[in-house]
Amino acid sequence: MTQAMYITLVSSDNFEFIITSEAANVSGTLRSMLQSTFKETSERRIRLHEFDGRVLGKVVEYLYYNLKYKDSVDVPEFDIPEEMALELLDASDFLDV
Repeated sequence: MTQAMYITLVSSDNFEFIITSEAANVSGTLRSMLQSTFKETSERRIRLHEFDGRVLGKVVEYLYYNLKYKDSVDVPEFDIPEEMALELLDASDFLDV
């Protein structure tokens, strides 16, 4: 597997999440960034100062959940902790997921 198949997302508190390009493309924002001439395209590293590691970790979990169930009829409920609901709503809006 080549490095180009992976993207590193970095949270505001410097947690790093290495995800597949396929998972990153679930997000309209990440997809746009990776298809542009931004330095993120060449570095394959995106800093997301807006979100801490706890929130970004849950977002990454959702990206893979979306990939796993995108063509399914029976989709289990995605667990969203009540205390994170507003932060995740903000993240989903920003990341276009």
